[in-house]
Amino acid sequence: MQNASASPLSVFVVEDDDNILQVLRFMLQRQGYQVAHASDGRAARAHIEASKPPALVLLDVMLPYVDGFEIINIIRTHPVWASVPIVMLTAKTMEHDIVRALDAGANDYVLKPFQPNELLARLRRFLPPSR
Repeated sequence: MQNASASPLSVFVVEDDDNILQVLRFMLQRQGYQVAHASDGRAARAHIEASKPPALVLLDVMLPYVDGFEIINIIRTHPVWASVPIVMLTAKTMEHDIVRALDAGANDYVLKPFQPNELLARLRRFLPPSR
């Protein structure tokens, strides 16, 4: 848990659509969170291997190079990142994709297009207040 003198909590966003990324960055920063970003699966894997874990990962499924399902596996098997909450944010609406993500270790699954207030409410389930 974060104390008042510590730096803001961070959210790692893995999203290849720049328009969606900008909306997410704006939403999260307005709530007081720092945002780290990767635009493809290879960059996400490199970030996971080189960085301290964030408070939460917001993860797309359909990514270039390494898909979101594999990123879940990378996070869940990483000794330091394994307990980080993962919220999927994706256009993949088929039940088998949702079940696959949840079974792989995602904590929640939000469909695109998303409602900003609903997404923030879902994220608050896993994030302590940033302020």
